[in-house]
Amino acid sequence: MTKIKFIHFRFLPMSMRVLFTMVLLVFGTGYLMAMIQVWESHAGKDGDPMISGKDLMIAYSGNPEGTKLETALRGPMADMLPAEKRQVIFDWLHAGAKQEEFEGKINPIMQEHCIACHNPEANPHLPDLRAYEGVSKVTARDEGMNIPTLVRVSHIHLFSITFIFFIVGFIFSHAYVRPTWMKCVLIAAPFVVLITDVASWYLTKIWSGFAWMVILSGAIMGMAFATMWIISMWQMWFWRVPESISENQGEIPCVHGD
Repeated sequence: MTKIKFIHFRFLPMSMRVLFTMVLLVFGTGYLMAMIQVWESHAGKDGDPMISGKDLMIAYSGNPEGTKLETALRGPMADMLPAEKRQVIFDWLHAGAKQEEFEGKINPIMQEHCIACHNPEANPHLPDLRAYEGVSKVTARDEGMNIPTLVRVSHIHLFSITFIFFIVGFIFSHAYVRPTWMKCVLIAAPFVVLITDVASWYLTKIWSGFAWMVILSGAIMGMAFATMWIISMWQMWFWRVPESISENQGEIPCVHGD
């Protein structure tokens, strides 16, 4: 039987362990920030402050019960307006978003709270809310992310997350985990669910139930990241190396196919 050997963390040069540690610390902080960003972007779209499957359904497939403006004001823009002013806008939207009522009821609210950011000079990527013509574009039914946006986000997500998990998985490959198949599953799982995660963004536009696949994929990816991160950091600095490894100067023999 062919035997393959790899070096455990504790027998790597100190400089390499420091490098691995710094990379994991930065990636760990970045992953935490990413989770906060996901929460800020999606939580509350259904009117409930907690993130839910319906929030993701609305984000990707749209909200059949509301408009783009209402979805934004119940979600990421909820803190931009007092509750009573948001309700004024909701009542106007539910009554048909009539132009003759815009100047008297809605435009003063927009001028006071919205146009500082929602104008082409401040941010050309945000809807222009300076007049009824611009506001009317966000009073249409919310259909979620369009395909060009999904494609743009998909390729960034696929390349960046693959890069992160390649490095984390490479670092984790120096850990001692038995059985070996479990170690392989931990390394492979994020790449598999990354594909199901991105695929479910598109599938949610066909059937909203696929939003739960987004949640499940994200949960598996997060658990795999946390498990590899914790095991790597623990074994790198705190773990007591078994005598069988110490006797081989950190070389851990593995039977091919084990």
